[in-house]
Amino acid sequence: MSTLQSSRTPSLAKGEETLEPVVELSNVRFSWAAASPVVVDIESLRIANAERIFLRGPSGSGKTTLLSLLAGVVAPREGTVRVLGQDLGKLGSAARDRFRADHIGFIFQMFNLIPYLSVVENVCLACGFSERRRLRATRAGASVETEAVRLLGHLDMADAAVLRRPVTNLSVGQQQRVAAARALIGAPELVIADEPTSSLDADLRSAFLDLLFRECAQERTTLIFVSHDASLAPRFDREIAFSAINRALPRPATANAP
Repeated sequence: MSTLQSSRTPSLAKGEETLEPVVELSNVRFSWAAASPVVVDIESLRIANAERIFLRGPSGSGKTTLLSLLAGVVAPREGTVRVLGQDLGKLGSAARDRFRADHIGFIFQMFNLIPYLSVVENVCLACGFSERRRLRATRAGASVETEAVRLLGHLDMADAAVLRRPVTNLSVGQQQRVAAARALIGAPELVIADEPTSSLDADLRSAFLDLLFRECAQERTTLIFVSHDASLAPRFDREIAFSAINRALPRPATANAP
């Protein structure tokens, strides 16, 4: 069985076929301390521009650690993690933080919204940490706030009364869409979603994916979507079984031949 199960390949615009992969891992090993067991051990992983990747694996398998490596939260102990051609292991911690703020949108499982800010203020927050994303958000001449409202409208959050509410007064589904808008504002090249639909019912999951895919397609944003819900996989360009690429995980015992 192939470690990378392909369902379809995203179409590329003319001239894009030679672009570097958005994500490229080579012989990556990571442990939380020098004497600790290795939790991520990946020989090779490549993700192309504008691909929609479904990363599947059980809790505790190291998926979130991989996302931390891709986002530059941590650096590998061995090997190379390249994102948009940048070797993250060659950057210091502050430089990785700047790179992440400029190029990566993150949708957290628990959303991580700021409770004392309004809906619009939470979405605009990403541009406060990145001049590059602020400029991209305002390239059509609008303000960051106007772009936040536009994105929220595309995510079915157009009600003016809702936009000014504290996020603590929103439903779980509404909070999820605010988190998605915050990740998407300023058109980062890579969006990483860590179990963002785990608390939603089937109808809300499907609607959220429709909205997320539409926004990513508009900017040709690469999406890495992590979940243990295999029923979502057919909607993505490619499914990656994390247990198949992470050599740090124990392998199933093989029965001896008679």
